[in-house]
This record gives sequence, structure tokens and C-alpha cells, in this order.
Amino acid sequence: MARFFGAQDMTQGSPWVNLAQFSVPLLLGNIAQQLYNTVDSIVVGRYIGDNALAAVGASMPVINLLLVLFMGISTGAGIMVSQYFGAKEKDHLSKTIGNCLTLTLLSSLLASVLGIWVTHPIMTALDTPAAIYDMACTYMIIIFIGLVTTAFYNIISGILRGLGDSVTPLLFLLVTCGLNIVLDILFVTAFQMGVAGVAWATVISQAVSAVLCIIRLLRMKDVVRVHWDNLKLRKFYSLQVARLGLPSGITQAIFSMAMIVVQALTNSFGEMIIATNVVVMRVDGFAMMPNFTFGMAMTTFAGQNIGAGQLDRVRKGTRDGMKMAVAVAVLLTVCILLFGRYLMALFTDTAAVIAQGQHQMNIIAVGYIAMAVTQVLSGVMRGAGDTMTPMWISLITTVIIRVPVAYFIAYLTRSPEMPNGSADCLYYSLLFSWVLGAVLTGIFFKVGKWRTKGLVGKRTVDGPAAEETP
Repeated sequence: MARFFGAQDMTQGSPWVNLAQFSVPLLLGNIAQQLYNTVDSIVVGRYIGDNALAAVGASMPVINLLLVLFMGISTGAGIMVSQYFGAKEKDHLSKTIGNCLTLTLLSSLLASVLGIWVTHPIMTALDTPAAIYDMACTYMIIIFIGLVTTAFYNIISGILRGLGDSVTPLLFLLVTCGLNIVLDILFVTAFQMGVAGVAWATVISQAVSAVLCIIRLLRMKDVVRVHWDNLKLRKFYSLQVARLGLPSGITQAIFSMAMIVVQALTNSFGEMIIATNVVVMRVDGFAMMPNFTFGMAMTTFAGQNIGAGQLDRVRKGTRDGMKMAVAVAVLLTVCILLFGRYLMALFTDTAAVIAQGQHQMNIIAVGYIAMAVTQVLSGVMRGAGDTMTPMWISLITTVIIRVPVAYFIAYLTRSPEMPNGSADCLYYSLLFSWVLGAVLTGIFFKVGKWRTKGLVGKRTVDGPAAEETP
């Protein structure tokens, strides 16, 4: 039981067993995390209406853009934690975690204030339909108020994953996900709070999960020491988190800004397409979970084994992880094609939304196989310390390719019946960017510069000792 619920050393044993043991609870945790937004959408769509559903969806790209301030910290923390844990360097591990907690507090407070301040100007600039404008702004502002607790949950769960513990974050999520469902229904149906109710339910539930994760981290004294001295910002650790995490943060910022531009295009198609897009993205969120899970598992696996100097084991684990990820992606693609409309019926009774959603899912379904390849190989590169290559690939596929292609297809498909073009442009452009991303990631992985990026290997040459005294 202690092994199951504690930190997992992935430098020993069969790689595929390590990955499976780590990935299953991580996948369940990711699904539970996705349920926060999904339950919000189901409750909103069922009890408030399609316009409210569209309002929640229209706010998400802007919310995600502000979250990048600590998404980068989470990525940098996970890489450093996994490598120091693999190298069995407890003191550097403890200082890394302490610095990450302090950076999380500062960045999340900044993001919260900035998010509240820019909500109305951004939604106005995006030409958000008047029918959903006020609800979208209300939802965003409440989410930004609770951003600090959301940040701490995501950062600490990332740290726990870097230590190989994917089980306890899952247990906490299952508890708070149940709480979120209860609060959603209570606030919307009993208290008639509307969109504000689902936002407050999410914030309260995330706060509970953050507190539980903090308690769990403080009790892992055999692995890490969290005390006031380690919370002090230190140049070496902060710069390493920035070096490793900034590319991922920039990647997420680029992606979010591109989604804002695409959201403006989506808004031009009207409320029905906006609501359909929300439903499709909720189903997409679940379909993408296994890919993200294998990517995160490969980051931890590669980080620990790079830290331990076992490059051959990283290669073996990559092959095992790729087989598992592609097999699951193929299965999911088949399920989406056969049963996608039944999933969409959970969100709305509107036949037009369900039919349009199924049509759009049919377009992108095979793209999940391409994303399986991208996530596994990118996960290995990030775990090794190469976060720049995935950033550039994301920049190319999302900004240079997807956004122009979407607008170009929309332009080509304009007609008297569709003056703004076909909404299919949103999904053909997405599919194309996913496939191109898999090709580019495979090429750069084969080139192999990621093999020279290990933090611990560099540290043993340069060493932080001159800069940092424990």
C-alpha cells in the first residue's frame, strides 16, 4: 500500500509496467479534472440553456490564456522534480519544490488581478454576441477570483507526479469532483444562481483539492522537506524553472491566443455554432485525455531515468509508451465515430447542435492517433529538459498553420447561405495541424538533440554549489 500511494521510482523494473502503473490513476485523475468543466457544461446546457452553454465556452480561451503564468511553473517543476528524484538528490529536490510554491503564489495573484481587469475589454474586442456577453463575463471573473487555489492544485499535483505519485491526486480529485457536481446542481437548481453558480462550484471544489494536495506534500517527509527556508526564492532554482517552464508557458500562451483568434471566427457563425463548439470541445477533452496522460507519464519516466543516467531505458520506455498510446487512440477514434452523438446528447436536447457536433467530431476523429504520437515524443523531450523543440512545433502548427488555414477555408466556402463561410473550417484546420505536428515531432525526436539536455548531467559539471549553498 505504501508503494502504491507513495512516490514511484521509475528507474527500476519493466518500463511498460512502470508506465501502466503510473498512467492508469493519472488517466482517471485527468478524466476527473475534465469532469469539472464537463459537469458545468451539462448543468448549464440542461438547466439554463444553450446560450448559457455558449457563454461558458466563449470565456474559456481567455481564461486559458491567463493560466499560462503558472502552467510554465508546473512544467518546469515537474521536470526538475523528476530528474532530482531520479538522481536521489533530496536537498535540491526540496529547494526546487519550495521555490515553485512561492512562484506559484506570486504568479497566480498576478494572473487573478490581470484576468479580472481585462475581462470586459477582451470580450468586447472579440465581438461576443450580446445574448451571451454578460454571462460570459460573470463566469470569467468568478473563475479568476479563485485562480490562486486552482494554480496550487495544478502545481502541487504536477510535483506529486514528478515524484511518481499519481494516485493521491486522483483520490483528491474524485472527492472534490463529487463535491463539484453536488454544488453545481445545488447552486443552479435550488439557489437559481445561473452561470455564476457553476463558476463558484468550480472554485470551491478546486480550493478543497488544493488544500488536500498541500497536506499530502507536507506529509511526504521521507522524500522532500518543505519548510520556510526552502520557500525562499533562490536564483539557481528559479532560473531553472523559468528555463524549463517558460517554453511550455509560451506554447500554452500561443495556443490560447490562437484559440482566441479562432473564437472570434467561431463567434461569427452565431450562437448555435458556438454552443456546438462547446459540446465538441468537451467531448474532445475526454478523447484527448489518454494522449495527455501518456505524454505526462513519459515526461516523468524520461525525467527520472535521465536523472539516473539510463538513456537506454528511456528508449525502451518510449517504444512501450508509443505502442500503448496509439492502441488507445485507435480504440477511442472508433468509439467517437460510433457513439459520439450519444455523448453530445448529455449536454443538450437540441437536435441541430447534436447533429452538427457529430459531423464535426467525424472530421477530427482520426487526428487523435496523430496526437498520440506527438504527446509521447514531446513528453520524452520535455522530461529530458528539451522544452524548446515542442514549443517551436506548437508555434508552427497552431499559429502559422491552423489559424490561417481556418480563415482561408472560411473564405473559400462563403456563399449566400453561409456569408461567413462553413463552420467546418474550424475542424479541418485543426485536423491538419495535428497531423503536421506529429510529423514534425517525429523528425525532431529522431534528430535527437533532446538527449543532451539533462539538467542533472549539466549540474554535475557546472554545479549550483558556487551559486547556492544548502
